[in-house]
Amino acid sequence: MTGTTSPAGSEAGRFGFTEGQIVQEWGYDDDVDADLREGVADLGVELVDEDYDDVSDAALVWWRSDDGDATDLEDLLVDVVSALDDGGLVWLLVPKAGRPGHVTPSELGESARTAGLQTTTSIAAAPGWLGVRLVAKGRGR
Repeated sequence: MTGTTSPAGSEAGRFGFTEGQIVQEWGYDDDVDADLREGVADLGVELVDEDYDDVSDAALVWWRSDDGDATDLEDLLVDVVSALDDGGLVWLLVPKAGRPGHVTPSELGESARTAGLQTTTSIAAAPGWLGVRLVAKGRGR
């Protein structure tokens, strides 16, 4: 329906993205939350894929346990950070507990630390997805 937003789409504003930003999306697959992606785009940001060849302002990273092990996640997060403008936001989206593909908080935290990031906030990003905000160590306090 025109003029309405879904619950997942309405949650997009909680990510802290602002109009005009370029948000690079990593780990897109057919299981991502389409309403959340639409809600992010409706904020006036440009969603680009992981092959984007310029710096971006922020990142949405979809990750599931079957995408790889902790080392693979660390490597991906290093790639994500290297593609970001200084101070860019990183949101790591993982399936909620009890869902296929769930990743434990300890694995997320360890992978983030190894990649030079720290977790600051977690939100119920969409039905079935938990969002974890990551920032460069020393920021986000």
